[in-house]
Amino acid sequence: MNRSIITASKIILGSSSQYRRELLSRLKLPFEVVSPEVDENPLPFETPEVTAMRLTKKKASVIAQSYPDALIIAADQVAAMGNIHLGKPLSHAKAKIQLSMMQGKEVNFYTALCLLNSRTNHLQEHITRYIVKFRLLSDQQIENYLTKEQPYHCAGSAKAEGLGIALIEKMTGDDPNALIGLPLIALVDMLLNENVEVL
Repeated sequence: MNRSIITASKIILGSSSQYRRELLSRLKLPFEVVSPEVDENPLPFETPEVTAMRLTKKKASVIAQSYPDALIIAADQVAAMGNIHLGKPLSHAKAKIQLSMMQGKEVNFYTALCLLNSRTNHLQEHITRYIVKFRLLSDQQIENYLTKEQPYHCAGSAKAEGLGIALIEKMTGDDPNALIGLPLIALVDMLLNENVEVL
């Protein structure tokens, strides 16, 4: 473990997600929230993993321009079914199309995480893959779910931390927090590398 890096003065979560904010709060560390403005569209022929990591590092670098002395935490999630990217639907109609396509199938959720020390320019990165098997769902069940939860800003149109759990048959992965949007197990290791001890 590298203990020679000088710790930056503050921790910043680069995200507009209330769920990432709640997850980071579990570590009981003081932090600020800054929402970076980044175009989240995938580039042509980009794999889901590459898209997620590119956007994550872009978010961190955008924030670093305004905060030159901080530990910047950034994350992004891309859902994919085969080669099909399943981004944030942003509307009821698009969410219904996504869930209709996903029902009864396995979907990969790639959550990229990076920690950038903007004082030293030291960047750590990590990506977590979570496999989610969705239940066979009727059109009415999909409609009921979307009406109740309105997950239009979630990759893959489902909130596993909420009612979306009822859509899921099985989940496989190393850190359930990653599926919600922030891999805390990996983040604890990254923070330790920056001399920030959670415990």
